[in-house]
Amino acid sequence: MPEESVIAAGAPDQPTAQQETNTRVARATGVLALGNILSRALGMAREIVITTLFGASRATDAFYAATIVPKTLYDLLIAGHVNSAIVPVLSEIDAKEGRVAFWHVVSVLVSLLTVILSLLVLLIMAFAPQVITLVGSGYSAETVGLAAGLLRLTAPALIFLGLFSAMSGALYALHQFTWPALAGVVFNGCIVLVTLLAVPPVQVTAQILPGTLPDFSYARPEWAIQSAALGWMVGSAAQALVQIPGLRGSRLRLSLNFRHPSIRQIAKLYAPVMFTLIVDTLVVRTFSYNLASNTVEGALGYMNWATTLIQFPQGLVATAISVAILPTLSRFAALMAMGSTPDMAGDDASAMASGASQDNTQAFKDTLGLGLRLSIVLMLPAAVGLFVLATPIVSLIFQRGAFNATDTAITADALRLYLIGLPFAAVDLLLVYAFYARQDTLTPALIGLVSFGVYLVTAVLLLPVIGLFSLMVADSLKHISHALISAVLLQRRLNGLGKQRIFSTLAKAGFAAAAMGLLALVTEPLLESVVGMSSTLREAIVVAVAAGLGGAAYVGIATLLKVDELAWMAGMVRRRLGR
Repeated sequence: MPEESVIAAGAPDQPTAQQETNTRVARATGVLALGNILSRALGMAREIVITTLFGASRATDAFYAATIVPKTLYDLLIAGHVNSAIVPVLSEIDAKEGRVAFWHVVSVLVSLLTVILSLLVLLIMAFAPQVITLVGSGYSAETVGLAAGLLRLTAPALIFLGLFSAMSGALYALHQFTWPALAGVVFNGCIVLVTLLAVPPVQVTAQILPGTLPDFSYARPEWAIQSAALGWMVGSAAQALVQIPGLRGSRLRLSLNFRHPSIRQIAKLYAPVMFTLIVDTLVVRTFSYNLASNTVEGALGYMNWATTLIQFPQGLVATAISVAILPTLSRFAALMAMGSTPDMAGDDASAMASGASQDNTQAFKDTLGLGLRLSIVLMLPAAVGLFVLATPIVSLIFQRGAFNATDTAITADALRLYLIGLPFAAVDLLLVYAFYARQDTLTPALIGLVSFGVYLVTAVLLLPVIGLFSLMVADSLKHISHALISAVLLQRRLNGLGKQRIFSTLAKAGFAAAAMGLLALVTEPLLESVVGMSSTLREAIVVAVAAGLGGAAYVGIATLLKVDELAWMAGMVRRRLGR
């Protein structure tokens, strides 16, 4: 299929099957992106609330340690199932066996996850102090005690996270994206609301020395951080409950048939992913958290705030496109493997099977190519803009209350170092999902081991030189190495991607993003010197104007360079608004 037929600003009267696929993927991406925008905005509000109320303190370190545990176990035991195994397997079942078999497998998944995770939660709550010690060996006894109490509040969230994963995976496989897109919005919204409602008031103390004025201090007791932990647990339950409307007519029932062939196939696909996640959890993350806990006080907070900002474009662009595209890629991959049609025999059947396989293979490549180009066009300007405007953005979002200018500087530097690997991480996510769609989880797992090695070596070598920031450099190099190796291997497996114009799109978008960054770099200090107002308002104006001018420059230059993806997306928006 020629490239011009894959992306067209003006579609013909009778759109091709690939154009219809692209439109469906784009609509799903739009739904997921909108959900991610709202989720990330509320995620920012969540971090603002926590930093304003508690700052970079022992309480925030304890809170992040207590939430790292269920989140890490979720990532290890459940989250990878959705995109590496659940969606590809359920998509294949729906395409080949029908809806009754589909919902039976979902019932087994929900039942098994509920039982297994309930037992795990009981163990976590019983050994909470020991678990926290594994997270950060550099914590004081007071921090460990506080974090252990918080962990007993957040641990039950693991059950609800598991239920959410199974239900959202089923909805993704059915190309239903709206209810899963709302999950993050509900989760972060609950944390903000519960934290604000449950937090106790500020305690005012005064120190009076002879011959001096009273020295007042304003603080909340450390146990007040329990309000945020409670919000985290409530949010996890709410995001699972919000999936229920999408499951109408599903006929879910209790079934513990762990010997079901599809469950075994999911387990088989997930085994390599789980192995790499175990390495990540028990080696890389533990290694990272221990290194961070021995650098500066509040190190986990700095890492968390920087990654929160990274996750905004990552969720808006890379995750939205990848999740939207995975069910379609999985269906094409299943059809590629189906062979000849059942009602034909001999040479006719062989010829038809060969032609259908070629069509589905090309459709797979074209759909993947679309996702890669969209990621490049959208992620490059986001990464450059965040890099140039890191300090005013961090100051605008976080610098208030207990979060001071020093915290802003450290967080901004960490953010810039993370951003080096962001475009590679976005492309890599699509490449990994392409492997998953073909039900190949071993190759990404092996690549992951190599990239983990890059991370560990880099962090160890740079730690004596740049301290905490060695972890950000190592993270970027990990993403770069993983993306490059994945691209080479996937291209070989597919015998090339065809005429997808990846490199020409990269060159055009890169040039436009560089020009945008240069303009923002010049504009930002000028605005800082000209605008003389209160700090928050000044930073808001600086960020808005500099980002607006830079964004306009990017769109203008990309249009002049004929970056087709922008015209295609603009055409999609115009047609939607015209309706």
